[in-house]
Formats: sequence, C-alpha cells, structure tokens
Amino acid sequence: MNKIEVLLVSFPLYAEDLGIDLKEPSGRFKWFLASILFGARISEKIASNTYKTFERYGIDSMEKIIAAGWDELVRILDEGGYVRYDFSTATKLLDIMEMLKEKYGSLESLYEESSDTKDLARRLQEFKGIGTVTTQIFLRELRGVWQISPKISSKAKSVAESLDINLREFEGEELSRVETALVKLGIKYCKKKRCKECPVMDFCGLVVG
Repeated sequence: MNKIEVLLVSFPLYAEDLGIDLKEPSGRFKWFLASILFGARISEKIASNTYKTFERYGIDSMEKIIAAGWDELVRILDEGGYVRYDFSTATKLLDIMEMLKEKYGSLESLYEESSDTKDLARRLQEFKGIGTVTTQIFLRELRGVWQISPKISSKAKSVAESLDINLREFEGEELSRVETALVKLGIKYCKKKRCKECPVMDFCGLVVG
C-alpha cells in the first residue's frame, strides 16, 4: 500500500470510530454533540467514552438533551469520565441546544441558512462555548456531506509536510479522511515521538531515534 492507503486504513474518521453515520441528519447531530465533547482540553479517550455514554442512555438529540436537564447531564458526563468539566459542560450543552432550538429549530436548518462555509462557522461560533477548535473538529469530517470547504488545520499541514503529502491533491470526503488521519497521526505518534511504532514510519522524513 502507498502512504495514503496506509494512513486511511490506520486512522478512520472519528465519526466512524463512534459508529456515527454522517449521511443521516441524526448522525450529523450526534457528531455535533461529539465535537463539543472533543473540543475541550480533555483526552480523546474520555471524550469518546463520554459520547458513548450519552448514546447508551439515548440522550443523543437536541430535544433529548434539553429534556434531560442539568442534573442528568452532569451524571452522564461524570459516568463518561468528563469529571473535570462536568458542571460547565452540562450548562454549555443546555445553552447551545436551547439557542439552537429557538434560533434555527435544528442543526440542518442552521446549515441551510448559512450562505457559505465562513458564514456557517460564524453561526456556530455564536453559541457560547463553541470556538474555533470545536468548529474545526465538527466541520472537518463533513466535507463531501455538506457543501463546505473548511480550512485545513495547522496540525494536519505539519504532519503532511513531514510525509511529503500535497493536500491540494485532495477534496471533498477524501480530504476529510486524509486530514483527520493526519491529525490522529500527529496526536498519537508524532507528538509523543512514537516513531518506531508509527504505521507510516517508512514514509516519514522526521523519524526520531
């Protein structure tokens, strides 16, 4: 396999790791919830476990999050391991969902009312607690699903450079997959200097040790 094939096999989309179908509106909302959890300064493992806890209890839609209420959200966050940010995240989730319901009615309507990617990002960041990191995480995996073209993250660009990958060669869903794979590679291997264990070690110009 070439380096792109190895990357894509080794590092699937985060949404796929969570069993989320981005082709479905309900799946896109679930990814929105997961992105909010991933956007905090917390480990991917805890964010993933916490999302799965929400799903296990069936609290995976705008209406169900609002209906659950603050105490139940805190309990779910704690059970998932999101203890450090449990109170603030419960408040944030309720604020976001209530504003989403009141202003747009649904996540899909928010997208449909946006004129382009920049406008969509702006609208998302009007929600208290959603910043550039969460927006980037959320939109990155929706290329090819929604008609959007978010900027490629600096993390992905840096790893792509070390592997001599020209990101301008990709677009749509394929670019989403390549960028996500590069971000995962950077977090799990490059940042930790785990070069000897890296699945794309043979293609890298920056192998350490």
